[in-house]
Amino acid sequence: MQIKVGDIDKDKYSRLKLYKWFDLDLEKVRKTKILVVGAGALGNEVCKNLVLSGYKNITIVDMDIIVKSNLNRCIFFSDEDAEKKRYKAEAIAEKLKMFDKKLNIEYYIEEIEKLEVIEKNDIVLGCVDNVKARLHINAHCYYNKIPYIDGATHGQIGKVQVILPPFTSCLECGMNSTHSKILQLRFSCTGKDVKFFEPKIAADVNTTSIIAAIQVQEALKITHGMDNYIKNIFYYDGARNFADIFELPINPDCPNHEI
Repeated sequence: MQIKVGDIDKDKYSRLKLYKWFDLDLEKVRKTKILVVGAGALGNEVCKNLVLSGYKNITIVDMDIIVKSNLNRCIFFSDEDAEKKRYKAEAIAEKLKMFDKKLNIEYYIEEIEKLEVIEKNDIVLGCVDNVKARLHINAHCYYNKIPYIDGATHGQIGKVQVILPPFTSCLECGMNSTHSKILQLRFSCTGKDVKFFEPKIAADVNTTSIIAAIQVQEALKITHGMDNYIKNIFYYDGARNFADIFELPINPDCPNHEI
């Protein structure tokens, strides 16, 4: 076979294939069904990275609409989207097609608690902003033995927790009394359907991009059956230039770990 100079640049995934494990299992990535819950700043970056990494089957869930304040950290939203009050999930699903017209994209404009969609996917990436939704996703993923990669940001601080049933601790293992008090509260950057409202916090695309990148990186590891995924919690603090892995052991009293 004759290989011409520049042939490697004709393959969309040529640089990823330099990782031998990726080259061998690209078809796994294409076939894996990914659920992204939350289509805000974190969801935008996660969806972008998933598609650029080769994932073809993506479902997006988010009930919120686009507002002007979303635009400085959401690559898929425009001024026109905000003016038309488009739904976040709808806008992302439409614009992902710019990357790959053959994508299999579905979206739901509904609370995740009202849908039966988690069980239909192979990996779930959480990009939500409230405890109630997180615990719902966590419980359903653990029960159905579906990997759940939870991401969160707060200003320049972010974290990623990889939950791989039944081997790791889960989100509820680390819950405390403070989380219990806010369990039923709905935090929203849009103000829609708010039961409880907190002052706005600082947010920037840099922290969001870092956390989203770690989430998708861990999804790739799990897709390829690798064992070097984050088994506890990755913590990032941009203000202090600090990042580390914190241990979270399985809580024997956690209901998700009852035999």
